[in-house]
Amino acid sequence: MATTTTDEPTRRDFIYIASGSVAAIGAAFAAWPLIDQMNPSSSVLALSSVDVDISAIQEGQQAVFMWRSKPVFVRRRTKKEIAESVDTPLSDLPDKLARNLNLPEDAPATDKNRVEKPEWLVIIGICTHLGCIPLDKLGDWGGYLCPCHGSQYDTAGRIRRGPAPENMAVPPYAFTGPTKIKIG
Repeated sequence: MATTTTDEPTRRDFIYIASGSVAAIGAAFAAWPLIDQMNPSSSVLALSSVDVDISAIQEGQQAVFMWRSKPVFVRRRTKKEIAESVDTPLSDLPDKLARNLNLPEDAPATDKNRVEKPEWLVIIGICTHLGCIPLDKLGDWGGYLCPCHGSQYDTAGRIRRGPAPENMAVPPYAFTGPTKIKIG
């Protein structure tokens, strides 16, 4: 007795395909709230960037702002600090990379690559050695000194001496006005 097969779909095939499709769509609708709840909340998104007013910072002073639970140093540099930083040859720097999140990773650590406007230095105020908070206007270069292990940075936040392996990072930021900065 020979068996015959037909290549045409049967009613049972249609029911299997239709019920499988309905189940898949139902599973997607049931999973969506679970997936959507993993998105960051509005309070977290609000902390991803911060607007700061730097109008009160006088020449030679620094203010500290918090961004993503990290201190950000905003320093209004003097003409002397700018000149010394610009005149520093790359060969004098232990870390030759700018570490500026606004630029490509391989950008050199020139003063121009560390600041958007020469007068304003904006850096994440964390020592790259062990995560301490450096003190400003100290050290041999008048920039920053990490009191824990003696790392010294210049007025552009570049490592000059000590165990810190890298320059202090420059966060993503942009000037939104003459005295307003958006960090993040």
